[in-house]
Amino acid sequence: MGSGLKLSHLVAGFIAVLLGYTSSVAIIFQALEVLGASQAEANSWMLALGVGMGASGLILSLRYRMPILTAWSTPGAALLVVGLDGVTMPEAIGAFLFCGLLLTLTGLSGWFEKLSHLIPDAIGNALLAGILFKFGLGIFVSTEENLPLVAVMCAVYLAGRIWFARFAIPAVLLAGCLFCAATGAFEQGALDLSLARPVAVLPEFSLPVLIGVGLPLFIVTMASQNTPGVVTLRAAGYAPPVSACLTVTGLTTLVLAPFGGYAFNLAAITAAICAGPEADDNPDTRYRAVVVAGLLYMLVGILGAAVVGLFTIAPKALVMTVAGLALLGTIGTSLQAALAAPERREAALVTFMTTVSGIGFLGIGAPLWAVLLGMGTGAALSLSARARRPAAARP
Repeated sequence: MGSGLKLSHLVAGFIAVLLGYTSSVAIIFQALEVLGASQAEANSWMLALGVGMGASGLILSLRYRMPILTAWSTPGAALLVVGLDGVTMPEAIGAFLFCGLLLTLTGLSGWFEKLSHLIPDAIGNALLAGILFKFGLGIFVSTEENLPLVAVMCAVYLAGRIWFARFAIPAVLLAGCLFCAATGAFEQGALDLSLARPVAVLPEFSLPVLIGVGLPLFIVTMASQNTPGVVTLRAAGYAPPVSACLTVTGLTTLVLAPFGGYAFNLAAITAAICAGPEADDNPDTRYRAVVVAGLLYMLVGILGAAVVGLFTIAPKALVMTVAGLALLGTIGTSLQAALAAPERREAALVTFMTTVSGIGFLGIGAPLWAVLLGMGTGAALSLSARARRPAAARP
């Protein structure tokens, strides 16, 4: 693999890890605070999460030669912030193990893979475009925070698209970092240089906690992470082994839950960075970007607080702009595919707008509601069209 590693693989893998940590690591810290975790336990969580994402992503991408990136459950972490109040650390670990067991059984049974095949391509592409849309908007929103930085990065991007398309995103990242260094935009702070060490917590199984925390954690992970993760890979032209992916992430959760690896799943947003043409023109070798990301995830986990601190000093405008520019092509391609067929256009638009709205009911986030509403709209319009069709024209 080494001889075939490209700069684009390195940059895509780095951007995926950068975005993965800066976008949601603060939520993990909030969950740790609710549990009253010690610094050693907090470092163990970051070790387990980093190694878990890295190892599971490496296993899947190398085994299937696809850009199958995994992630911690971000909506799951948000749920933990709310749901862990009054829960002890051993009880929380028991809930994590229960979630891991459910994820593993889902993968082994194969039912989720069968359901995922029922989602039409137009709905899937609309869902992906809606998920990534806020990152495209983030480019323009970031101008309020640091207009000169965003202007420089966008100018470099346009120049890159004209003169050096293959290196446009690496050039944007480099220009953004140099600008931040020159203007003092990186946040200053002392870094903890100690390595993270695993701290195992023996689980306790409390039925109310299993039902109130473990089961909802499984549901939001499946609905808000694994469903978009499958759609992301299919929209990029891959046929991911869904059941194997769920089995691997479920087993990873079971192994690492005692150390803080509360839930692992397929990545969606960061996977789109590694699965898109910016990572590699050749779809057959884009998995190497995930290999880079997997190794970086493991390094971040082992180095613990030190590397997490490095990721968090980057200005939000830098992260959002480079992510938005890296995803522009994927957003455009997904929208084009979603709206291409006139008979599915309204259903795709409903899916897209529901996803962008960010609505949530019954503890279930917008992605699953978007799929349900989009497919419902498509089915209703299809039945209506059949009813209006002359009898002689019906099959």
